[in-house]
Amino acid sequence: MPPTESEISFTVYKGSPSRRIVQGTTHREKLNGDELLIRITHSALCGTDEHYVDQDMCLGHEGAGIVEALGPEAKSFEVGQPVAFGYQRSSCGHCSQCFDSLETFCPNRQFYGFSQYDIGSMASHVVFREAFTYSLPPKMSLAAAAPLMCGGATVFTVFDMFDVRPTQRVGIIGIGGLGHLAIQFANKFGCKVVVFSSTESKREEAFQYGAHEFVATKGVESLEGKVEPIHHLIICASFQVPWDLYLPILYKPGSVYPLTLAFDDLKIPYAPWLLGGVRVQASIVAPRAGMRRMLEFASFHNIEATTEHYRLDVEGLEQAMQKLRDGKVRYKAVLHASEAE
Repeated sequence: MPPTESEISFTVYKGSPSRRIVQGTTHREKLNGDELLIRITHSALCGTDEHYVDQDMCLGHEGAGIVEALGPEAKSFEVGQPVAFGYQRSSCGHCSQCFDSLETFCPNRQFYGFSQYDIGSMASHVVFREAFTYSLPPKMSLAAAAPLMCGGATVFTVFDMFDVRPTQRVGIIGIGGLGHLAIQFANKFGCKVVVFSSTESKREEAFQYGAHEFVATKGVESLEGKVEPIHHLIICASFQVPWDLYLPILYKPGSVYPLTLAFDDLKIPYAPWLLGGVRVQASIVAPRAGMRRMLEFASFHNIEATTEHYRLDVEGLEQAMQKLRDGKVRYKAVLHASEAE
């Protein structure tokens, strides 16, 4: 519903205890501070959304759309401008983390799933802070931007923040929503990209995305002597990896980056990690400066997600969620409003 002087109302698509998608309505009396009202044209589905499908909250955190109205303190955007938004919604702006451009670790950060449960990207509109909304590079479409706002930002942060150098060997476990983007970013950063997948079925795709080596691991008991040492091992799989297979091929000292969200324990064999000087570096999306760099980098190097498209409504979201559960999405599901067709 278009904004009025007295009230803003819009449609949202929420989870429920039955794990079915339900339609609801979010209301705001007015826009405050630097808030924007954004009409959502595209929303990408992330594996994280599956964790919240049983909650009474608006789903989705990878959104793109058009600015429809500005709050009284909004200065950087114009009505009609295409924008995108992601996992983080706000921070305090005055703690040491915020001053260091690490607002993703702000003690008062607001993330999807932890705050503002009545807004998300699976909706007709969203009210979102201007400070955490991003303009798009001139060549980037709204459809291309949406699936980068979490998946792209998560893998880009590894290269942008943690001293990954050109020509170093980067291993990527899993070719899915995160993995197929990680391969592209690693290649364009000038790294030697080694992809690990359980079977041979995705070999050709891996090379098309930019892999230099491909290793099928099903039934393999050891990779020692078969794979040269890996400086950075990026885990894009949704399961605990067999460390006895990968630790022996890590460069000493090397780094491991678990990127997928899980709520069980990370179990590691202590002695090999200690003796190998292995660093475990977690990463959660990108701070705002990194988000801007990610979008520019992706645009410049023509990095895009491989996508499937669905209607942004209850039926379309149910279809996309089921295919995600079945592990059959290649590789990002993007839902689009009827106006975006």
